[in-house]
Amino acid sequence: MVFYALFAQKNDLNYLTVENISKSYGELTLFENVSFSIHKDQKIAFVAKNGSGKTTILNILSGKDQADSGKITYRKGLKTSFLAQDPELNGNLTVEESVFDSDNAILNVINTYHKALKTPEDEEAYQKAFEAMERFNAWDFETLYRQILFKLGLEDLKQKVSQLSGGQKKRLALANALINKPDLLILDEPTNHLDLEMIEWLETFFAKENITLFMITHDRYFLERVCNEIIELDQGEIFNYKGSYSYYLEKKEARIEQEAVETNKSKQLYKKELDWMRRQPKARTTKSKSRIDDFFEIKERAHKRREDHLVQLEINMERLGSKIIELHNVSKSFGSKVLINKFDYTFQKGERIGIIGKNGTGKSTFLNLITNTLKPDSGKIILGETIKFGYYTQSGIAIKPNQKVIEVVREFGDYIPLKKGRQISAQQLLERFLFDRKKQYDFVEKLSGGERKRLYLCTVLIQNPNFLILDEPTNDLDIVTLNVLENFLLDFPGCLLVVTHDRYFMDKIVDHLFVFRGQGVIDDFPGNYSDFRTYEDSIPKESTENKSEKKQWKKDSNSQLSYNEQKELKNIESKLKTLEFDKKELEAKFNDETLSPEKINELSAELQQIIETIEEKELRWLELLEKLEN
Repeated sequence: MVFYALFAQKNDLNYLTVENISKSYGELTLFENVSFSIHKDQKIAFVAKNGSGKTTILNILSGKDQADSGKITYRKGLKTSFLAQDPELNGNLTVEESVFDSDNAILNVINTYHKALKTPEDEEAYQKAFEAMERFNAWDFETLYRQILFKLGLEDLKQKVSQLSGGQKKRLALANALINKPDLLILDEPTNHLDLEMIEWLETFFAKENITLFMITHDRYFLERVCNEIIELDQGEIFNYKGSYSYYLEKKEARIEQEAVETNKSKQLYKKELDWMRRQPKARTTKSKSRIDDFFEIKERAHKRREDHLVQLEINMERLGSKIIELHNVSKSFGSKVLINKFDYTFQKGERIGIIGKNGTGKSTFLNLITNTLKPDSGKIILGETIKFGYYTQSGIAIKPNQKVIEVVREFGDYIPLKKGRQISAQQLLERFLFDRKKQYDFVEKLSGGERKRLYLCTVLIQNPNFLILDEPTNDLDIVTLNVLENFLLDFPGCLLVVTHDRYFMDKIVDHLFVFRGQGVIDDFPGNYSDFRTYEDSIPKESTENKSEKKQWKKDSNSQLSYNEQKELKNIESKLKTLEFDKKELEAKFNDETLSPEKINELSAELQQIIETIEEKELRWLELLEKLEN
């Protein structure tokens, strides 16, 4: 198989060229003879089914893995950053130290300046560090990296990396990649572990920053708003679409329709040639041999089948009674952190509710409360007797050694009953979720991360629940699987409660939202996510700085300074050191007995100006210190 993605244009600046790379694991060939190139200003999304080798290609580009054959050429001097699905970070460093643990010249200047502040007695080292900060305009860069960390929810700069959650580590790795301001940024699922606010900030960041992107992402709104080209690996071929995600969908549909027309023509020709083959004489001329060779090519085209699966089900789920779930005055806190405060709600039949909110506002806690995994601190949660939960959690599936895919699903059920006595067997369900019969008898250990998520979904669905709870179901799923899942859920007749950062998925599936605002506040919004964003954007925003953002710039937990005031304090302290140095130098000049009266007056005026400036700076310095201590 040969894959070609041609990006090159004569006037483009080529950043990266991949020529005929291949990769196999034993008998499994992931891809073969893949070729493509990346050029300046392209923002490319790489789209393909799980298990087709997308992440492996990114690992090969980063040097983490090697191709069996082929060649990769980077432009000389190109600055590249990579974001892996499982980033490797030094656990002994703090968040801020991890940022400085790079070869970025400006970060090194900032780091040197911070060290110089700790040894004020070394005035020469401080002066050099201060001048370097001015020369590299590092003050603004320091502001940028702190803003990026804050926007990605990494507010405690002194926290050890080893103490971070998996999601926080992924966000720190993303922050490091962005802070380095590379020419080419290669990303594997950048929106995983980001909340909706972070994703929308990242979209804006990519829109204004001059960065060339090559990334795997299954967030379709993110694709639409960020990417200007799509590469799709589909059934053994690579297709390039020079446009947005909606353009890609339009052109892909046209391509599939054209393929269907050509396949139908091939079928007709195949029948004609098959009849000729059966009637042909034994003695073969050169002309007939050529026709025979053509016959086998026609046969291959005629038997080509698309493997897309459309789900159109009438699920005969277990009866759901009139009483489903009632929450009365429910509260839950962890220590001083209030997540849910006196919440009331009564679920109705067929409700489809999306849950949104920043990380840490209590979304997963809420799911654990209604499934009785957690107990509320106060209030009551009443479950109807007919409730049968299907709960897809973020923890994923427990893998047993030497267990096959089909065996995993059959542990939870053999079939899903449909109306009119029909049913979907475990095998058929797996096929619908893109596990063909051969794949069903593979060992689970061989599956990719996305394929394991897909298998986990099947284990939840085969149990035929009437109340389905999905906690971040879209993470690591490819777009094809997302479409299958969406179609399945649209046919699902029970109650649905879903936490997801995938806005496209939410818009398609849910009817209204629980909005977790933080500090225990939960709003019920009547509409999908796009409706909510339209509503929120219509509300005038406060002109004052957000309180939580102010907190980010505190020097310590008791600081009352905003970031601008903290920066001002730091600049004053630096400037005072410089002024004191200048004052001492100037005072030393008065020891020269050869000074003329005019020169003495000139130096006196200079000295007086420095003294007045020092007094002015010290007064402001004292004001800021007083505010800091209050």
